[in-house]
Amino acid sequence: MTCISKQIVIIVACLLSTIAWGQSKGLQDTLRYEINPHMVRQHFKGWGVSLCWWAGQCGKWDDEKIDEIITWLVSPEGLNYNIFRYNIGGGDDPRNRHCELHHMAKGKGLRAEMEGFKDSIGDVYHWERDAPQRKIMLKIREKRPDAIFEAFSNSCPYYMTYSGCVAGHQDGGKDNLRPEYYEAFARYLVDVCKHYKDKYGIEFKTLAPFNESATNYWRANGSQEGCHFDYDSQIKFIQVLAPILRQSGLKTEISTADETSVGQAIAGLERYVAAGADKFVGQWNTHTYGGSIEEKIRYGELARMTGKRLWMSETGAGGKGIAGNLNMAQRLIDDMRYIQPEAWIDWQYMEEANDQWCTIRGSFDGHTFAKVKNYYVRQQCSRFIRQGYDVIATECRQSLAAVSANRDTLVIVALNQDTIAKTHIIDLSQFSQLSDGSNIHTYRTSASENLSDASRSVSLDGNNLFLELPAQSITTLVIKLTK
Repeated sequence: MTCISKQIVIIVACLLSTIAWGQSKGLQDTLRYEINPHMVRQHFKGWGVSLCWWAGQCGKWDDEKIDEIITWLVSPEGLNYNIFRYNIGGGDDPRNRHCELHHMAKGKGLRAEMEGFKDSIGDVYHWERDAPQRKIMLKIREKRPDAIFEAFSNSCPYYMTYSGCVAGHQDGGKDNLRPEYYEAFARYLVDVCKHYKDKYGIEFKTLAPFNESATNYWRANGSQEGCHFDYDSQIKFIQVLAPILRQSGLKTEISTADETSVGQAIAGLERYVAAGADKFVGQWNTHTYGGSIEEKIRYGELARMTGKRLWMSETGAGGKGIAGNLNMAQRLIDDMRYIQPEAWIDWQYMEEANDQWCTIRGSFDGHTFAKVKNYYVRQQCSRFIRQGYDVIATECRQSLAAVSANRDTLVIVALNQDTIAKTHIIDLSQFSQLSDGSNIHTYRTSASENLSDASRSVSLDGNNLFLELPAQSITTLVIKLTK
């Protein structure tokens, strides 16, 4: 039996045993499971969010408002995010010779229009461009000196494309970067990274040259920058980019391939490995807009077999109200449990038209903003599972557990998406440092609560911890362990 098959069998067995136990006790709304501190799943490096596209809008605000939203984003008492993805814009043709003026406004809005740093192959770099996104990045670095930055590209500049439009080829299934511009595009990306290191002291940890490029999403006159690359084209471009990046003197490594679903990420990773191109890659990135548990397990295992780092670099979802927020929380937990990434990264921090794809909502032009329910739901994980913690094994899919590096703190996140209350009975017998219930701090977010004190919902009986979860809620336990 393969390792993947064994993991699936274990998952199913745990679910069946939990159901059987509950039925035997007449407790069909009770989940019983064990947490094992000796089985470390991943050493966690942090939570994050893309700067595309909210930063290009919020960076135009006054300093006082920027300070506030960045504090909410990076402070340990806020979202506690420490990883940020800077978008290197390709830039459309300023004269719109091959695409409609403001075509991105038809979908994602004018916020999706990214400036390029050059208007032609022979142009000089216009480093004054993209000032708002840069201002946000510099403010993050000021408030969070340990911040990790990744640079990523959605498209090459328009003058390197077949279509003349950074939204994609006329045929979404065809490459838009002309092969004769592979080297020019590679140098463009590296030059931007080098500029930020030399001018601002920001050295990107990684550079991601592709974004969901195996899909057929990206078409001329579309709603955002995008560029299809067949897997063979990705590999050829990586082979051009790698020596240029190495010769730059930067420590930045290549990350790839940021496919939209885990299934596509598996296909791409297998192609890279088969071609021997994984030697050029320092980190594997995947998005999780799609992906089964089995695919997440397989992708994580394949990535770790190459000896490279692994990030979940982008995700998000729609929905409605607390139910939509908790559905996204289950995806987060599944990503962390089954892919086992070192980092988990949101797509958007701020939105205008919804409260699901973001954690704050407001008006870019009106310079207004407020936290939404999703902010507190995300905090239940990001505020308490801190950078440097080890994610450890828990038998229940609706839970996530981690311990601090010095093993003096245990964090348990428990989720209840159902419309009826649930009870979790958690076996902590493997924690020899467990003391008494006075060292347990409990926080809950529900339709009527935002990271509220939920100490009355938990009790400790010997090594068994009893946790009451109201309908549609998420609870975090922070347990201090004795030395």
